[in-house]
Amino acid sequence: MARVLLFHSAYGLRPAVHQAAERLRAAGHEVTVPDLYDGKVADTVEEGMELREEIGRDELLRRAVAAAGPLGKGVVYSGFSLGASIAQTVALSDEHAAGLLMMHGTSDLRDDAETEMAVQLHVAEPDPFETEDWLNAWYLRMLAAGADVEVFRYHGAGHIYTDPELPDYDREAAEATWSTALAFLEELDTQG
Repeated sequence: MARVLLFHSAYGLRPAVHQAAERLRAAGHEVTVPDLYDGKVADTVEEGMELREEIGRDELLRRAVAAAGPLGKGVVYSGFSLGASIAQTVALSDEHAAGLLMMHGTSDLRDDAETEMAVQLHVAEPDPFETEDWLNAWYLRMLAAGADVEVFRYHGAGHIYTDPELPDYDREAAEATWSTALAFLEELDTQG
């Protein structure tokens, strides 16, 4: 059983995030889903970005770290889009992180970042928020930091293609993502 901390996207804590958590729980994992927006949700990505700006990145990270604190060592950090970015930032600052499962998003890395954790990224191809050049640079920087990185790209899928309530939804890509992600969590659990 992996202990997963799952962060929502810029849309907020929508039903799709709870559905994802239930899917992970059904596979035997313990999942914590914090609400970084304190109950606010967005109907559009633009509204979501406004909420993100209103709260501020530092406050979002503070809330994420506060959510991680009670979970102790060996957490697998995960998230969707903005949540993946937050998961990456928090995981790289947690020397006891068990892994990083990212969907639809990444974040910049500090030059001195170091980690040996396993990292899995699932992203649309092409993705307007995660361009080819950016992803290539991100991948090389993750490798340089020491991470064991896998990247899965889904041609033709929309940005947040795992959310059935969004226009980006791509059932085939979503199912492939969940199948691969569950295998990743199972592998992390056997290594831990």
